[in-house]
Order: sequence, then structure tokens, then C-alpha cells
Amino acid sequence: MDDNRLKIPVKSQKGEDGYKVFSIRIKEDLVEEIDVLSEQTGRSRNELIGRLLRYALDKCDVVKN
Repeated sequence: MDDNRLKIPVKSQKGEDGYKVFSIRIKEDLVEEIDVLSEQTGRSRNELIGRLLRYALDKCDVVKN
């Protein structure tokens, strides 16, 4: 076998890192609030949205009418 060959590993498929990309529609004022929080904390918009969603889901109860 020739050790001088360039070895290029196969790239993993999207989604294999445990994350999924999707888009949402939210009001501009909500985006502005998230951007302010992002600037204040030095965290990305993406990280903050994930944290906020995790918090909300952990505090959410389903109530039947």
C-alpha cells in the first residue's frame, strides 16, 4: 500500500452531530430582544434560542380543557 496517498475521510451527514436545522417565523420585536440579550451575554442567537426553548419545555405542562 502506498503511504504517500492523500487520505480524505468521508464527511459525516448533516444531523449526525445531534442538531437539526429548521426555520421559524417570529416577530421582529422578539428578534430584537434576543439580539440585545445576545449582545449582553456574548452568546449567539442560536445558543440563546436553544437555551430558552429548553427552559420553556422543562417548565411546560399540558392541561386538558
